[in-house]
Amino acid sequence: MRKKVTVVGGAGFVGSTTAHRIVDRELADVVIADVMEGVPAGRALDLVESTPIVRSAVDARGISTASGDYGETANSDVIVITAGFPRKPGMSRNDLLQANFEVVKKVVEGVVPHSPNAILIIVTNPLDAMAQAALKISGFPKQRVIGMAGVLDSGRMSTFVAQELGVSVASVHSLVLGGHGDTMVPLPRYTTVASIPLPELLPKERIDAIIQRTRDGGIEIVNLLKTGGAYYAPSAATVEMVEAILKDQKKILPCSVYLEGEYGLNDVFMGVPVKLGAAGVEQIIEVTLTADEKASLHKSAAAVRELVDILGLNG
Repeated sequence: MRKKVTVVGGAGFVGSTTAHRIVDRELADVVIADVMEGVPAGRALDLVESTPIVRSAVDARGISTASGDYGETANSDVIVITAGFPRKPGMSRNDLLQANFEVVKKVVEGVVPHSPNAILIIVTNPLDAMAQAALKISGFPKQRVIGMAGVLDSGRMSTFVAQELGVSVASVHSLVLGGHGDTMVPLPRYTTVASIPLPELLPKERIDAIIQRTRDGGIEIVNLLKTGGAYYAPSAATVEMVEAILKDQKKILPCSVYLEGEYGLNDVFMGVPVKLGAAGVEQIIEVTLTADEKASLHKSAAAVRELVDILGLNG
């Protein structure tokens, strides 16, 4: 039996591009779900009509969930949640908190009864708090609720490092931990270019500039587009996670996961390196941090906890 992935919010740019990448790479059949009428079905039909050309033997279908009916999503292996309100210029991820919590709550309550064994990948911002909401609402084990953040943020950092050094992005491997926002924790010591640590290649002031641009990566694009946010890179990051799960790759990726003592943190979603496979998060990997790096990670966790407390998720 072929694998099945549902993308909720699939009429939007991030969701539809995620579905597109899954179909093109022949990873799974795709259900595009959205509250909009007609658009999910139109996106799906367009994708299906592309499959003979790209030689991808998978199916795609689109459904409207305006009535709350998620029956067509039944037996999904992975459910990607991109649904929610996008950021606008001048708006932080945190500004979206209450509105997107209501969206995620409705989606999780809709999909879980039909796919009780699925793995949830949360993309909706503010991401770490939304992942914590999805964990509590779904009742799933923590291994099956994962936030997409670190793959995207690390990819952005690698882009800026490669541009600064004038080298291929294939030679750069970056690591960004922490929450998906202004308090994220890029780690230059664990960022390498052809296995050479970044601090050996660039002075501190250039590294600091790259770190700041990485933190501002999302809003930089929002400010340029004026009417929306990034979707090519977020969808690519999401599909890397989807592929690691569907193919049981045991791939090490930075993802937002629920911590229970790791890195000295409890009861909070944070971006850390994990092993992704068929069971979801199969291992949380603890790297050695300096005192300053650990302090930054704990500061990031405190920022996420503020949002979680506002939503009453720990009550």
